[in-house]
Amino acid sequence: MMVTIYHNPRCSKSRQTLQLLQDNNVSPEVVEYLKTPLNKVQLTELISKLGISVRDIIRKSEQDYKDHALSNSDLSDDALLNAIVEAPKLMQRPIVVNGKKAAIGRPPENVLEIL
Repeated sequence: MMVTIYHNPRCSKSRQTLQLLQDNNVSPEVVEYLKTPLNKVQLTELISKLGISVRDIIRKSEQDYKDHALSNSDLSDDALLNAIVEAPKLMQRPIVVNGKKAAIGRPPENVLEIL
C-alpha cells in the first residue's frame, strides 16, 4: 500500500495524523506541501480523490483567503485553484492519499477510512 500524506509539521492535526498512520503500521510518503507545492493538475486530482469541491479544500481562516476575497461566489474553480497554487497554505491539511482514495485528517481518525 502506497500512502502519501500532504503534511505541515507546524500543524498539530497534521502531526497527529502522521502519528496515527505510523501507529497503524503505515509508513507514508511525507510531502511537505509548503516546501513542495502542488500544481493545478495535482490539486485537481487530489480534489477528485477527496470527492469534494474546490471551495471545500480551502482553509477559510487563512489571511490570504480574506486578502484575496476568495469568499466571492463568482470566482471560478480555476481562479480558486490558482489562489491555492500561489498560496499553498490555503489548502486544508493534512490530506492522506491511498490509491484512488483520499481523506482530510480533521479529525485525524478520518484517514483510517481509506487505509
